[in-house]
Amino acid sequence: MKAKEFFGKFCSKFLIGNLIAMVLVIFALLVGVNYGLDWYTHHGESIRIPNIEGMGISKARALLEENGLLIVVTDSGYNKRLPADCVLTQSPSAGLTVKSGHTIYVTINSSNSPKVAIPDVVDNCSYREAEAKLVSLGFKVLPPQYVTGERDWVYGVSCNGRKVSTGERISIEQPLTLLVGSGQYGMDEEIGFVEPDAEMESGNGEVDDFVEVTE
Repeated sequence: MKAKEFFGKFCSKFLIGNLIAMVLVIFALLVGVNYGLDWYTHHGESIRIPNIEGMGISKARALLEENGLLIVVTDSGYNKRLPADCVLTQSPSAGLTVKSGHTIYVTINSSNSPKVAIPDVVDNCSYREAEAKLVSLGFKVLPPQYVTGERDWVYGVSCNGRKVSTGERISIEQPLTLLVGSGQYGMDEEIGFVEPDAEMESGNGEVDDFVEVTE
């Protein structure tokens, strides 16, 4: 009798209705999650990234937004051959396919040339070494100006006729001149042989008299 009552309660319309409702809710959640993820991730949608390098930032922004993409400026560089505020680089690269709403990160061209610190080349390296260091930093190096000193040794750096010191920041648009030793010395710096006097002075400034002794 108790078993019959138990199964009767278990098979009641109320319990069966609740079970059916739970199944329907679970089914609806699964379908909703599936379609929701497709909508959120833009399943099956792809956009080819246009090439915006060399393009002005305003025009590049408009083009990307037309294609459902975003743009963010992350850095600036300098190229004197290109106009200011144009796009130098983009990431991801042009031609790749992405989802709608993807962000394109760009580097734009600065309107001002960067200033770079003068490296420690004065009285520290040869002309070729100093020239290579300066050129690698983006400087233009004019023909050297020769000064009295050891051959090919760097004694200074000048910019527009003014000597600049190590660590000073100079625009890379300003050409530099290295002051290099010519290998020749001035009269007061020459090292030569001094003829001894017939009469040599002693350490106390007195003249020593030499007497020839004969047998």
